[in-house]
Amino acid sequence: QVQLVESGGGLVQDGGSLRLSCVASGRLLSSDVVGWYRQAPGKERELVARHQMGTARYADFVKGRITISRNQGENTVYLQMNSLKTEDTAFYYCNLTRYGYAYWGQGTQVTVSS
Repeated sequence: QVQLVESGGGLVQDGGSLRLSCVASGRLLSSDVVGWYRQAPGKERELVARHQMGTARYADFVKGRITISRNQGENTVYLQMNSLKTEDTAFYYCNLTRYGYAYWGQGTQVTVSS
């Protein structure tokens, strides 16, 4: 069982930055797939970024603005978000997939105001 706790969300103005953190209980394995998803009101949850075996992949709508990284020693996954837009407003969730089983955090709200 893996528990994930997100933090770092909040209210920011259009063009601003935020860094989300996701702390996992226990050690991150090199084979773990970690990712960030988001869900806006009335919309389905969508992938924002994913990190696996040293390779990061991003959704087209965030490329160039967002960076996912992981710190094995701290059991933490980060999502650095720059040049935020109002359409980035959503609940952001951390995800860890280990041996085919997916774990989710409780989420953190990001609100971008115009």
